[in-house]
Amino acid sequence: MPWKNQGGGPWGQGPKGPWGGGPQSVGPRPPDLEDLLRRGQDKLQQLLPGGHFSGMGIALVLVGALAIWGLSGFFRVQSEELGVVLRFGKHVRTVDPGLNYHLPYPIETVLLPKALRVSTISIGMTLIDDPARRGRTMRDVPEESLMLTGDENIVDVDFTVLWRIKPNGVGNFLFNIQNPEGTVKAVAESAMREVIGRSNIQPILTGARNTTEQAVQDLMQKTLDQYGSGVQITQVQMQKVDPPTQVIDAFRDVQAARANLEQLQNEAQTYANRVVPDARGRGAQILQAAEGYKEQAVAEAKGQSSRFLKVYDEYKKAPDVTRQRIYLETMEKVLGGSEKLVYDGGNSAQSVVPYLPLSELTPRRPAPTTGQQQTGATR
Repeated sequence: MPWKNQGGGPWGQGPKGPWGGGPQSVGPRPPDLEDLLRRGQDKLQQLLPGGHFSGMGIALVLVGALAIWGLSGFFRVQSEELGVVLRFGKHVRTVDPGLNYHLPYPIETVLLPKALRVSTISIGMTLIDDPARRGRTMRDVPEESLMLTGDENIVDVDFTVLWRIKPNGVGNFLFNIQNPEGTVKAVAESAMREVIGRSNIQPILTGARNTTEQAVQDLMQKTLDQYGSGVQITQVQMQKVDPPTQVIDAFRDVQAARANLEQLQNEAQTYANRVVPDARGRGAQILQAAEGYKEQAVAEAKGQSSRFLKVYDEYKKAPDVTRQRIYLETMEKVLGGSEKLVYDGGNSAQSVVPYLPLSELTPRRPAPTTGQQQTGATR
């Protein structure tokens, strides 16, 4: 038959078993809740005026609790932070650094993101601890830095991105993206791969770094704005742009050959800049001389034709006299500078007598010029 400890059994009243012993408690007993409440009430009565719960005492307790609750709404925003005030979880306003106030919890709460600090993200490289150097050293991350160019070459690009939170986009930064730093890094790597993928390797390695950086920054900002991330990209800096390690020696040889080619081209251009103007000057000089000869020849021809026409006009006025005069002038030109012998037409050899060289005894007159001949012919 069942034995019951509570209410007594067949051997008597009380919590006893059939062998006369009740259950023994093991370990510490839990505190009595009623006893704790009674002690708390006693201490509270000692603090209240009159030693008992009066209306004034309860009012003072409530006022003190309300004052403490109201003062809990003060908060301080540090210099690199902005305060985002939430009312029942909804963003209602953003406050600047300094001492501010919001309605106490749970009505309003505040988040303090470091919105005024410029953060840096490195892609293609990472800092690791180096015990040998007692510091940190830079290690390359090939899975992030190796990229394919538009002319099907591989380039190793390490770059850093400087970003911050937009002053008017703190709410978007907190609530639209879950992992801001990871999102910015993924967008930066994607944008760099896209820009490198539509560019040739030679401009990237030489003079197109600034253009590439600006293109990546614009593409990142456009993508992050589409996400509504509230992130502003301030700068993209390309730290290292090299061919892969396996082919860098051969690539440097190609670069040296290209530099020699440019040097030879510059020397050839310098020689051309010196020779071509000289040749053009000589050509212009020859053209000017030919033009002068042309004008001289044309002027002489015109003068001779004018002289002939004037002689012809005189000839028409007196043909016999003009003919005789032209004959004499012509014979004077022909025989004026030659040795002459006079022959009277006889048959004997004695009829040939030497011509007296009167020209040697008298000063020789200078030969008439073209103008004098024209004047004489006119007269």
